[in-house]
Amino acid sequence: MNIIFVGKKHGQSRVVALNASTAIALVVTVLAIAAGSAWLGYRFAPGTLATEQPALVDSTVIRQWQSRINDQRLQLGRLSETSRQQIDALTLRLGQMQGRLLRLDALGQRFIDSGLVASDEFNFDQPAAVGGPQDALDGDSFSAPELSQMIDQLSAQLDDREKQLRLLDSLMSRKKIEDDRFVAGRPITWGWLSSHYGYRSDPFTGRRAWHDGVDLAGKEGSDVIAVAAGVVTWAGKRSGYGNLVEIDHGDGLTTRYGHNKAVKVSVGDVVQKGQVIGLMGSTGRSTGPHVHFEVRRNDRSLNPEKYIQRASR
Repeated sequence: MNIIFVGKKHGQSRVVALNASTAIALVVTVLAIAAGSAWLGYRFAPGTLATEQPALVDSTVIRQWQSRINDQRLQLGRLSETSRQQIDALTLRLGQMQGRLLRLDALGQRFIDSGLVASDEFNFDQPAAVGGPQDALDGDSFSAPELSQMIDQLSAQLDDREKQLRLLDSLMSRKKIEDDRFVAGRPITWGWLSSHYGYRSDPFTGRRAWHDGVDLAGKEGSDVIAVAAGVVTWAGKRSGYGNLVEIDHGDGLTTRYGHNKAVKVSVGDVVQKGQVIGLMGSTGRSTGPHVHFEVRRNDRSLNPEKYIQRASR
């Protein structure tokens, strides 16, 4: 077998003589190179590399991991929803407790205003002062169950304190009512005692006559005040009394204020101790500006001087 090599210049060539075995080897080599080139071109051609490359992980394992990831996502969603519900429940309870604390603060402020509690000892407008050294081991946050338990304990303490304060408030209110109903003091802000309780000489006839009250003289038009809290049962003219105000203080006890120039209350009014109920005058059977003051129990007269002289509670 001869192989002819042709050079760049025409006319110049070289002939190489090959024996049979050499020629066969050369052909096989050329064919092998061509086959290898073709296979490599197909192997690395676009679209064939990824599909024909062997899988690194089994598809079954991939599906199992995907299923686990989905399960964990569902668990995470449920945990998130549970946490949100717990936070909402704790927030609601804290709001309710805050409202109760505001009511307790209001009760405490009433005690201060009434003088039952010293204002310089308790200040309900400011949080309680607390403090202390910090432990080096401290710093961990409370868990949700621990926080819920603390809220339960605080709620129980609030229940107890609220009952105690409401009882104190009820007792204080009752005491205040009793103090307001306690008949004591003079029915005028300025004046003097001009006639005592009991027998006296009648100012019009000169004869011995019984006087159911006391007379307190003063300036015409000056204030006439209630000596105790009560309900007005008479407010107007009455024979002998002129313009009369009568107040019921409960337990059968009443007071009368006669000869007023003007009446400042009406029947059914609830009056407080020290409230102005009329103006001093000389209406009715009277010789000059004064207040005829009576104290009666079950419609029987009592000596008003004892009530005028006793100290207020």
